Amino acid sequence: MNLIQLIRIALHVIQGVATLLFIFPFRSRARKNQHIQKWSKGLLHLFGIRLQVKHPERLPLQGGFLLASNHISWIDIATIHSFLPCQFVAKSEVARWPIFGWMAKEVGTIFIQRDNLRHGKEIAEKVAGILASNPVSIFPEGTSTAGDQVLPFRPNLFEAAVLARAPVYSLAIRYFDGKTGKPSKATAFVGEMTLVDSILLILRSKPLLVELVFLPAPSLDLDRKALAEFSHQQINSVVSAERNLKITA
Repeated sequence: MNLIQLIRIALHVIQGVATLLFIFPFRSRARKNQHIQKWSKGLLHLFGIRLQVKHPERLPLQGGFLLASNHISWIDIATIHSFLPCQFVAKSEVARWPIFGWMAKEVGTIFIQRDNLRHGKEIAEKVAGILASNPVSIFPEGTSTAGDQVLPFRPNLFEAAVLARAPVYSLAIRYFDGKTGKPSKATAFVGEMTLVDSILLILRSKPLLVELVFLPAPSLDLDRKALAEFSHQQINSVVSAERNLKITA
C-alpha cells in the first residue's frame, strides 16, 4: 500500500461525486445503472478485488425481484453493483457517513431504522412498489459479520416481496485471498472498526477475490418468515461449505 493508491481511490470517489452531481440528473434509469456498474468495477479494481460470479443464469433477465444476501463489508454494495446495478436497503447510519452516505442516497439507496418496527413496515411497502419493475437488494442479518457465519435473518423486509408477489433470490458473498485461494476476513467490517481502518486493511491485503453465488428462488409461495428461513438456509449452506474451501485462480 502506498500514497499513490490512496490518491487514486480519492480521485475515483471525486469522479463518482461529479457524475452524481452533473450527469445523473439528465440520465435515464438504464444509463444511471451503467454508470453505477462502471464506477463500482473501477472501485474493485483499485482495491485489488477480482470478481467471480456463479450461477448468474438463475436471475431473471428483466423485471423486479428481491435479492437477499449475507453481509460482510461496506464494499459488498460495490461488489453487487459491479454485476447487478440495483437499489439497496441499508441501515440509516450509512446515510451519515461522510461522502459515501451522500453517494448512497443519490444512487437510490433506501435507509431503514433497524429497531423501528413501524418504519420497517413503511420501508417494506416502499420496496414493494419498486419490486413491481426493478430489483432491490437487502442484507437481512441487519449487521455485518466476518463472513464465517450467517446470522439469523430478520423477516420484515421479505414482506415487500409478499406484497409485490415478486420472486426472492438469495446471494452468498464470499471473499478469498487472491494468492492462496483461502477464505479471507480482510474485508470484514465489524466491531469498532472505522471506514478508514477497513480501507487500509483491504489495501494491505490485496489481491483478493470476491465470489457471488446466486441461489434459486423457492418454488412455492411463502410468507415472510418462511422466505427469510429459506434464504438463510441457502446462504448458510454455501458459507458453511466455504470453511474448508480453497479457490483456485
